[in-house]
Amino acid sequence: MNPAQPVILGELPSLSKLYVNAAATAARRRVLGASGGKNKLPAVSHEVRGVRADVGNLTAYQHLLGETASDALPAGFVHALAFPVSMSVMNRDDFPLPLLGMIHLKNHVQQYAPIQFSEALDIRSWAEGLSGHRAGTQLDVVAEVRAASTHELLWRGVSTYLAKGVFLPGIDKPGSSNGTVTMADFSPPDPTALWQLGLDTGRSYAAVSGDFNPIHLSVLSAKALGLRGSIAHGMYLASRALADVGAAKSDAFTWDVAFEAPVFLPAKVALDITTVPSASGTWLRSDFVAWNPRSGRRHFTGSVTAVD
Repeated sequence: MNPAQPVILGELPSLSKLYVNAAATAARRRVLGASGGKNKLPAVSHEVRGVRADVGNLTAYQHLLGETASDALPAGFVHALAFPVSMSVMNRDDFPLPLLGMIHLKNHVQQYAPIQFSEALDIRSWAEGLSGHRAGTQLDVVAEVRAASTHELLWRGVSTYLAKGVFLPGIDKPGSSNGTVTMADFSPPDPTALWQLGLDTGRSYAAVSGDFNPIHLSVLSAKALGLRGSIAHGMYLASRALADVGAAKSDAFTWDVAFEAPVFLPAKVALDITTVPSASGTWLRSDFVAWNPRSGRRHFTGSVTAVD
């Protein structure tokens, strides 16, 4: 689905203002009910044209995530650049689910070509795929990034979110298992990396991504939203794994990640990356898995796969 009704925004929305608005909306919905009587996604997309990356922010992002210094935007940075547009869709008055407390289930990214930091970009986002989940209601938020000069599609991301405990009337059956990550038996391998994540990891990533979701910032703000402590951003974890895959990946690739268990901060995270060559011996795919080295509980899995 690609909504035919674009709403053109004059500039990238402010994420801090969007979170303030989300908090106000959550307060209203406590009075009106979880969805305010709505059970359909807005049939529009939001678009910002002529966006350019800030080189200072790009440098800070590369340093934090362990990306090699380059004029090309990392795929995770592109997600962060597009995120305010996606957030503005989820902040609409006709959006049926509460934004605060939304759980990130999985991500699928298609990188079609390298994006240079100096390039002007058009960013478009919309929501689709509203469906039931055994634990609530889920949906996909799609973002597309195109070259402003040629309209060539450079990057496309689909983020799947869960509104836990929210069951909308007429949306599947609460017992459905759509989008559920299978918790198969897991025997931790020997890790290729061990990350030490401090209590300030969420705030550090927020500073370079603009994502100041309260569940990531402090113990107090996370507890206010029902968590026992602050957790690492899912896209910080996925993007750091992508950075660890390194230069082996080609210019065009798909990047998938499925989240299973949150990383409560501070934390140690073990990571294993397995590289799969093609028949000709060139790089084909890198699979990664991350887990708690003390308990053995898996946090997320994913892969980066070459595209011809």
